Amino acid sequence: MYLPWLRQPPEDFRAQVRALRDAPPDQATLRRLAATAMDLTQLAQLGKVVTKHLDEIARTSDFSRVRLGLIGSHTLDYIADALVATGLRHGLLLSLETVPYGQVAQAVLDENAGLKAGSVDFVLFALDAKFFGLDLPALGEGEGPASVDAAIAQAELLAKGVRGRIGAAAIFQTLVPPAEALFGSFDTQVDGSARAMVDAFNRRLPSVLGEGDLIVDIAHAAATVGLSRWMDIRLWHGAKMPFSPDATTLYADYVCRVIGSARGKARKCLVLDLDNTLWGGVIGDDGLEGIVLGNGNGMGEAYVAIQRLALSLRERGIILAVCSKNEESNALLPFKEHAEMLLREPHIACFIANWNDKAGNIRDIAATLNIGTDSLVFLDDNPAEREIVRRELPEVAVPEVGEDPADYPAMIARAGYFEAVSFSAEDRQRAEMYRANAERRVAQGSVTNLAEYLASLEMVMTALPFDAVGRARISQLVNKSNQFNVTTRRYGENDVEAFERDPAKFTLQVRLEDKFGDNGMISVIIFDKGPQSWSCDTWLMSCRVLGRGVEQSVLNEVAAAAKGEGADTLTATYIPTKKNGLVRDLFAKLGFTRTSEDADGTSHWALDLAGYEPADLPIKVNVLAEGQTN
Repeated sequence: MYLPWLRQPPEDFRAQVRALRDAPPDQATLRRLAATAMDLTQLAQLGKVVTKHLDEIARTSDFSRVRLGLIGSHTLDYIADALVATGLRHGLLLSLETVPYGQVAQAVLDENAGLKAGSVDFVLFALDAKFFGLDLPALGEGEGPASVDAAIAQAELLAKGVRGRIGAAAIFQTLVPPAEALFGSFDTQVDGSARAMVDAFNRRLPSVLGEGDLIVDIAHAAATVGLSRWMDIRLWHGAKMPFSPDATTLYADYVCRVIGSARGKARKCLVLDLDNTLWGGVIGDDGLEGIVLGNGNGMGEAYVAIQRLALSLRERGIILAVCSKNEESNALLPFKEHAEMLLREPHIACFIANWNDKAGNIRDIAATLNIGTDSLVFLDDNPAEREIVRRELPEVAVPEVGEDPADYPAMIARAGYFEAVSFSAEDRQRAEMYRANAERRVAQGSVTNLAEYLASLEMVMTALPFDAVGRARISQLVNKSNQFNVTTRRYGENDVEAFERDPAKFTLQVRLEDKFGDNGMISVIIFDKGPQSWSCDTWLMSCRVLGRGVEQSVLNEVAAAAKGEGADTLTATYIPTKKNGLVRDLFAKLGFTRTSEDADGTSHWALDLAGYEPADLPIKVNVLAEGQTN
């Protein structure tokens, strides 16, 4: 009921976890165990193993390490282990700093008794309506709105304390309304009822957030399972547990999916099976007229609902792909000719229909789209195919959707695979960008050499300093980019805002357009400015524009700016990770000289600006000052 999209843990779960206690567990094993509907006891068992081997797991895996402060108005211990284990499901390696419950203000505002400055990346406020004084009716004239004002002011004070003293981002959760209504159906019309005050607080909560702060919608989580099931009043009275043990599993998932999204771990692509997933029946056997799809038929309408969800996800920037065991000509037929089909060929960024194994085809989809397999969600009605993909690609999210297609949309939506912490115009265009990339691949095959192809693209690059408009997307790229990222340093929106104001930082956000469309923001650059030498802090680029000379064009702009301010050298460092081998030789290709190399493969580079000649490239460049628009 609480995590229905996850399969049940293996029968030998306890034995598997016990075997992990003495030796650091491998990433694949952790992913497989985490992708199950563990109960609270199982979450605690796995969480303790992760905490024990935290440093070793960090060195040998792709999980994103996050330090989380946990402050609450109720019992927290059982939540902590649940968060650590659940974090794995969302690509996170969590380490927690907990504060005794009830010590909320002290933890934030008292430097001697609270969380230490710089000790955590996020602070989660696990606070309920009782903490904010909104759990009991305030029925006097104006008392309800005044109580909400006071609660919002209290939340704002805590948020500012986290940002100012601790130097972290704050995570608030919406308040769960009471299951009981004092006035019945009239409750929401009385501004001093507990339900009305909680609703008002939740609506106003975003107003207290600063750059990089987050909200976890726990009120929605409770609503999905029912308010009467969310809280066990006996456990509240006896142990100050704010929700039932079973609900804790969903609570932890909601928290971790939001942090995961902030760290660039949200999924990017929905991979769809066809037969009995997007329509009923087998297109190769039943033909176009024989498949079940469309209005007037309960089952047919269920398949239309699946397609409608896929289209809605595409409109918010999720890439759609197809992976089907089929003859391609048969598989394409409904996309081209079925009148009730909502999805059409242009909606699909990568279409693979053949008789190869699906795990191999999914790898090909990821390679074609230039994204990691850990960015994929695979929807398939066939339990055997789901299990094969889980075994071969444990990093791919594979929901356990059951047998009724009417349940598929809810399973995908409730699972939080595509959790967002921001939504920009560029996010809205992302799926179309990937479709345009497919057209570029076709164009590349029609020309005789690379220079001709690049010239035919009619590229226009726009570079300008960091600003408020691009801040969210800059942070998103910094936290998501792994392959073309020389240092893989992660910065939140509050860090990006600080860079905007820092005169000792040189920053660039780079966009690229061509005749096929707008690629959006494709590169982020941060250099530390010194009097004679500028040092590269961050250089990342979207892999979808590799091989077009953009990196050389970016260097032209950095070099020109550095020389213009009197510097004579650029220095840079390549810090190797499991995913960024792509840029191991970037600086050598750009003309830098290797100055040293550490035992772990970290290499250091320098470029003498006196002898640097800008490369002549088929890219028109617009360099804009802060506040300018193209």
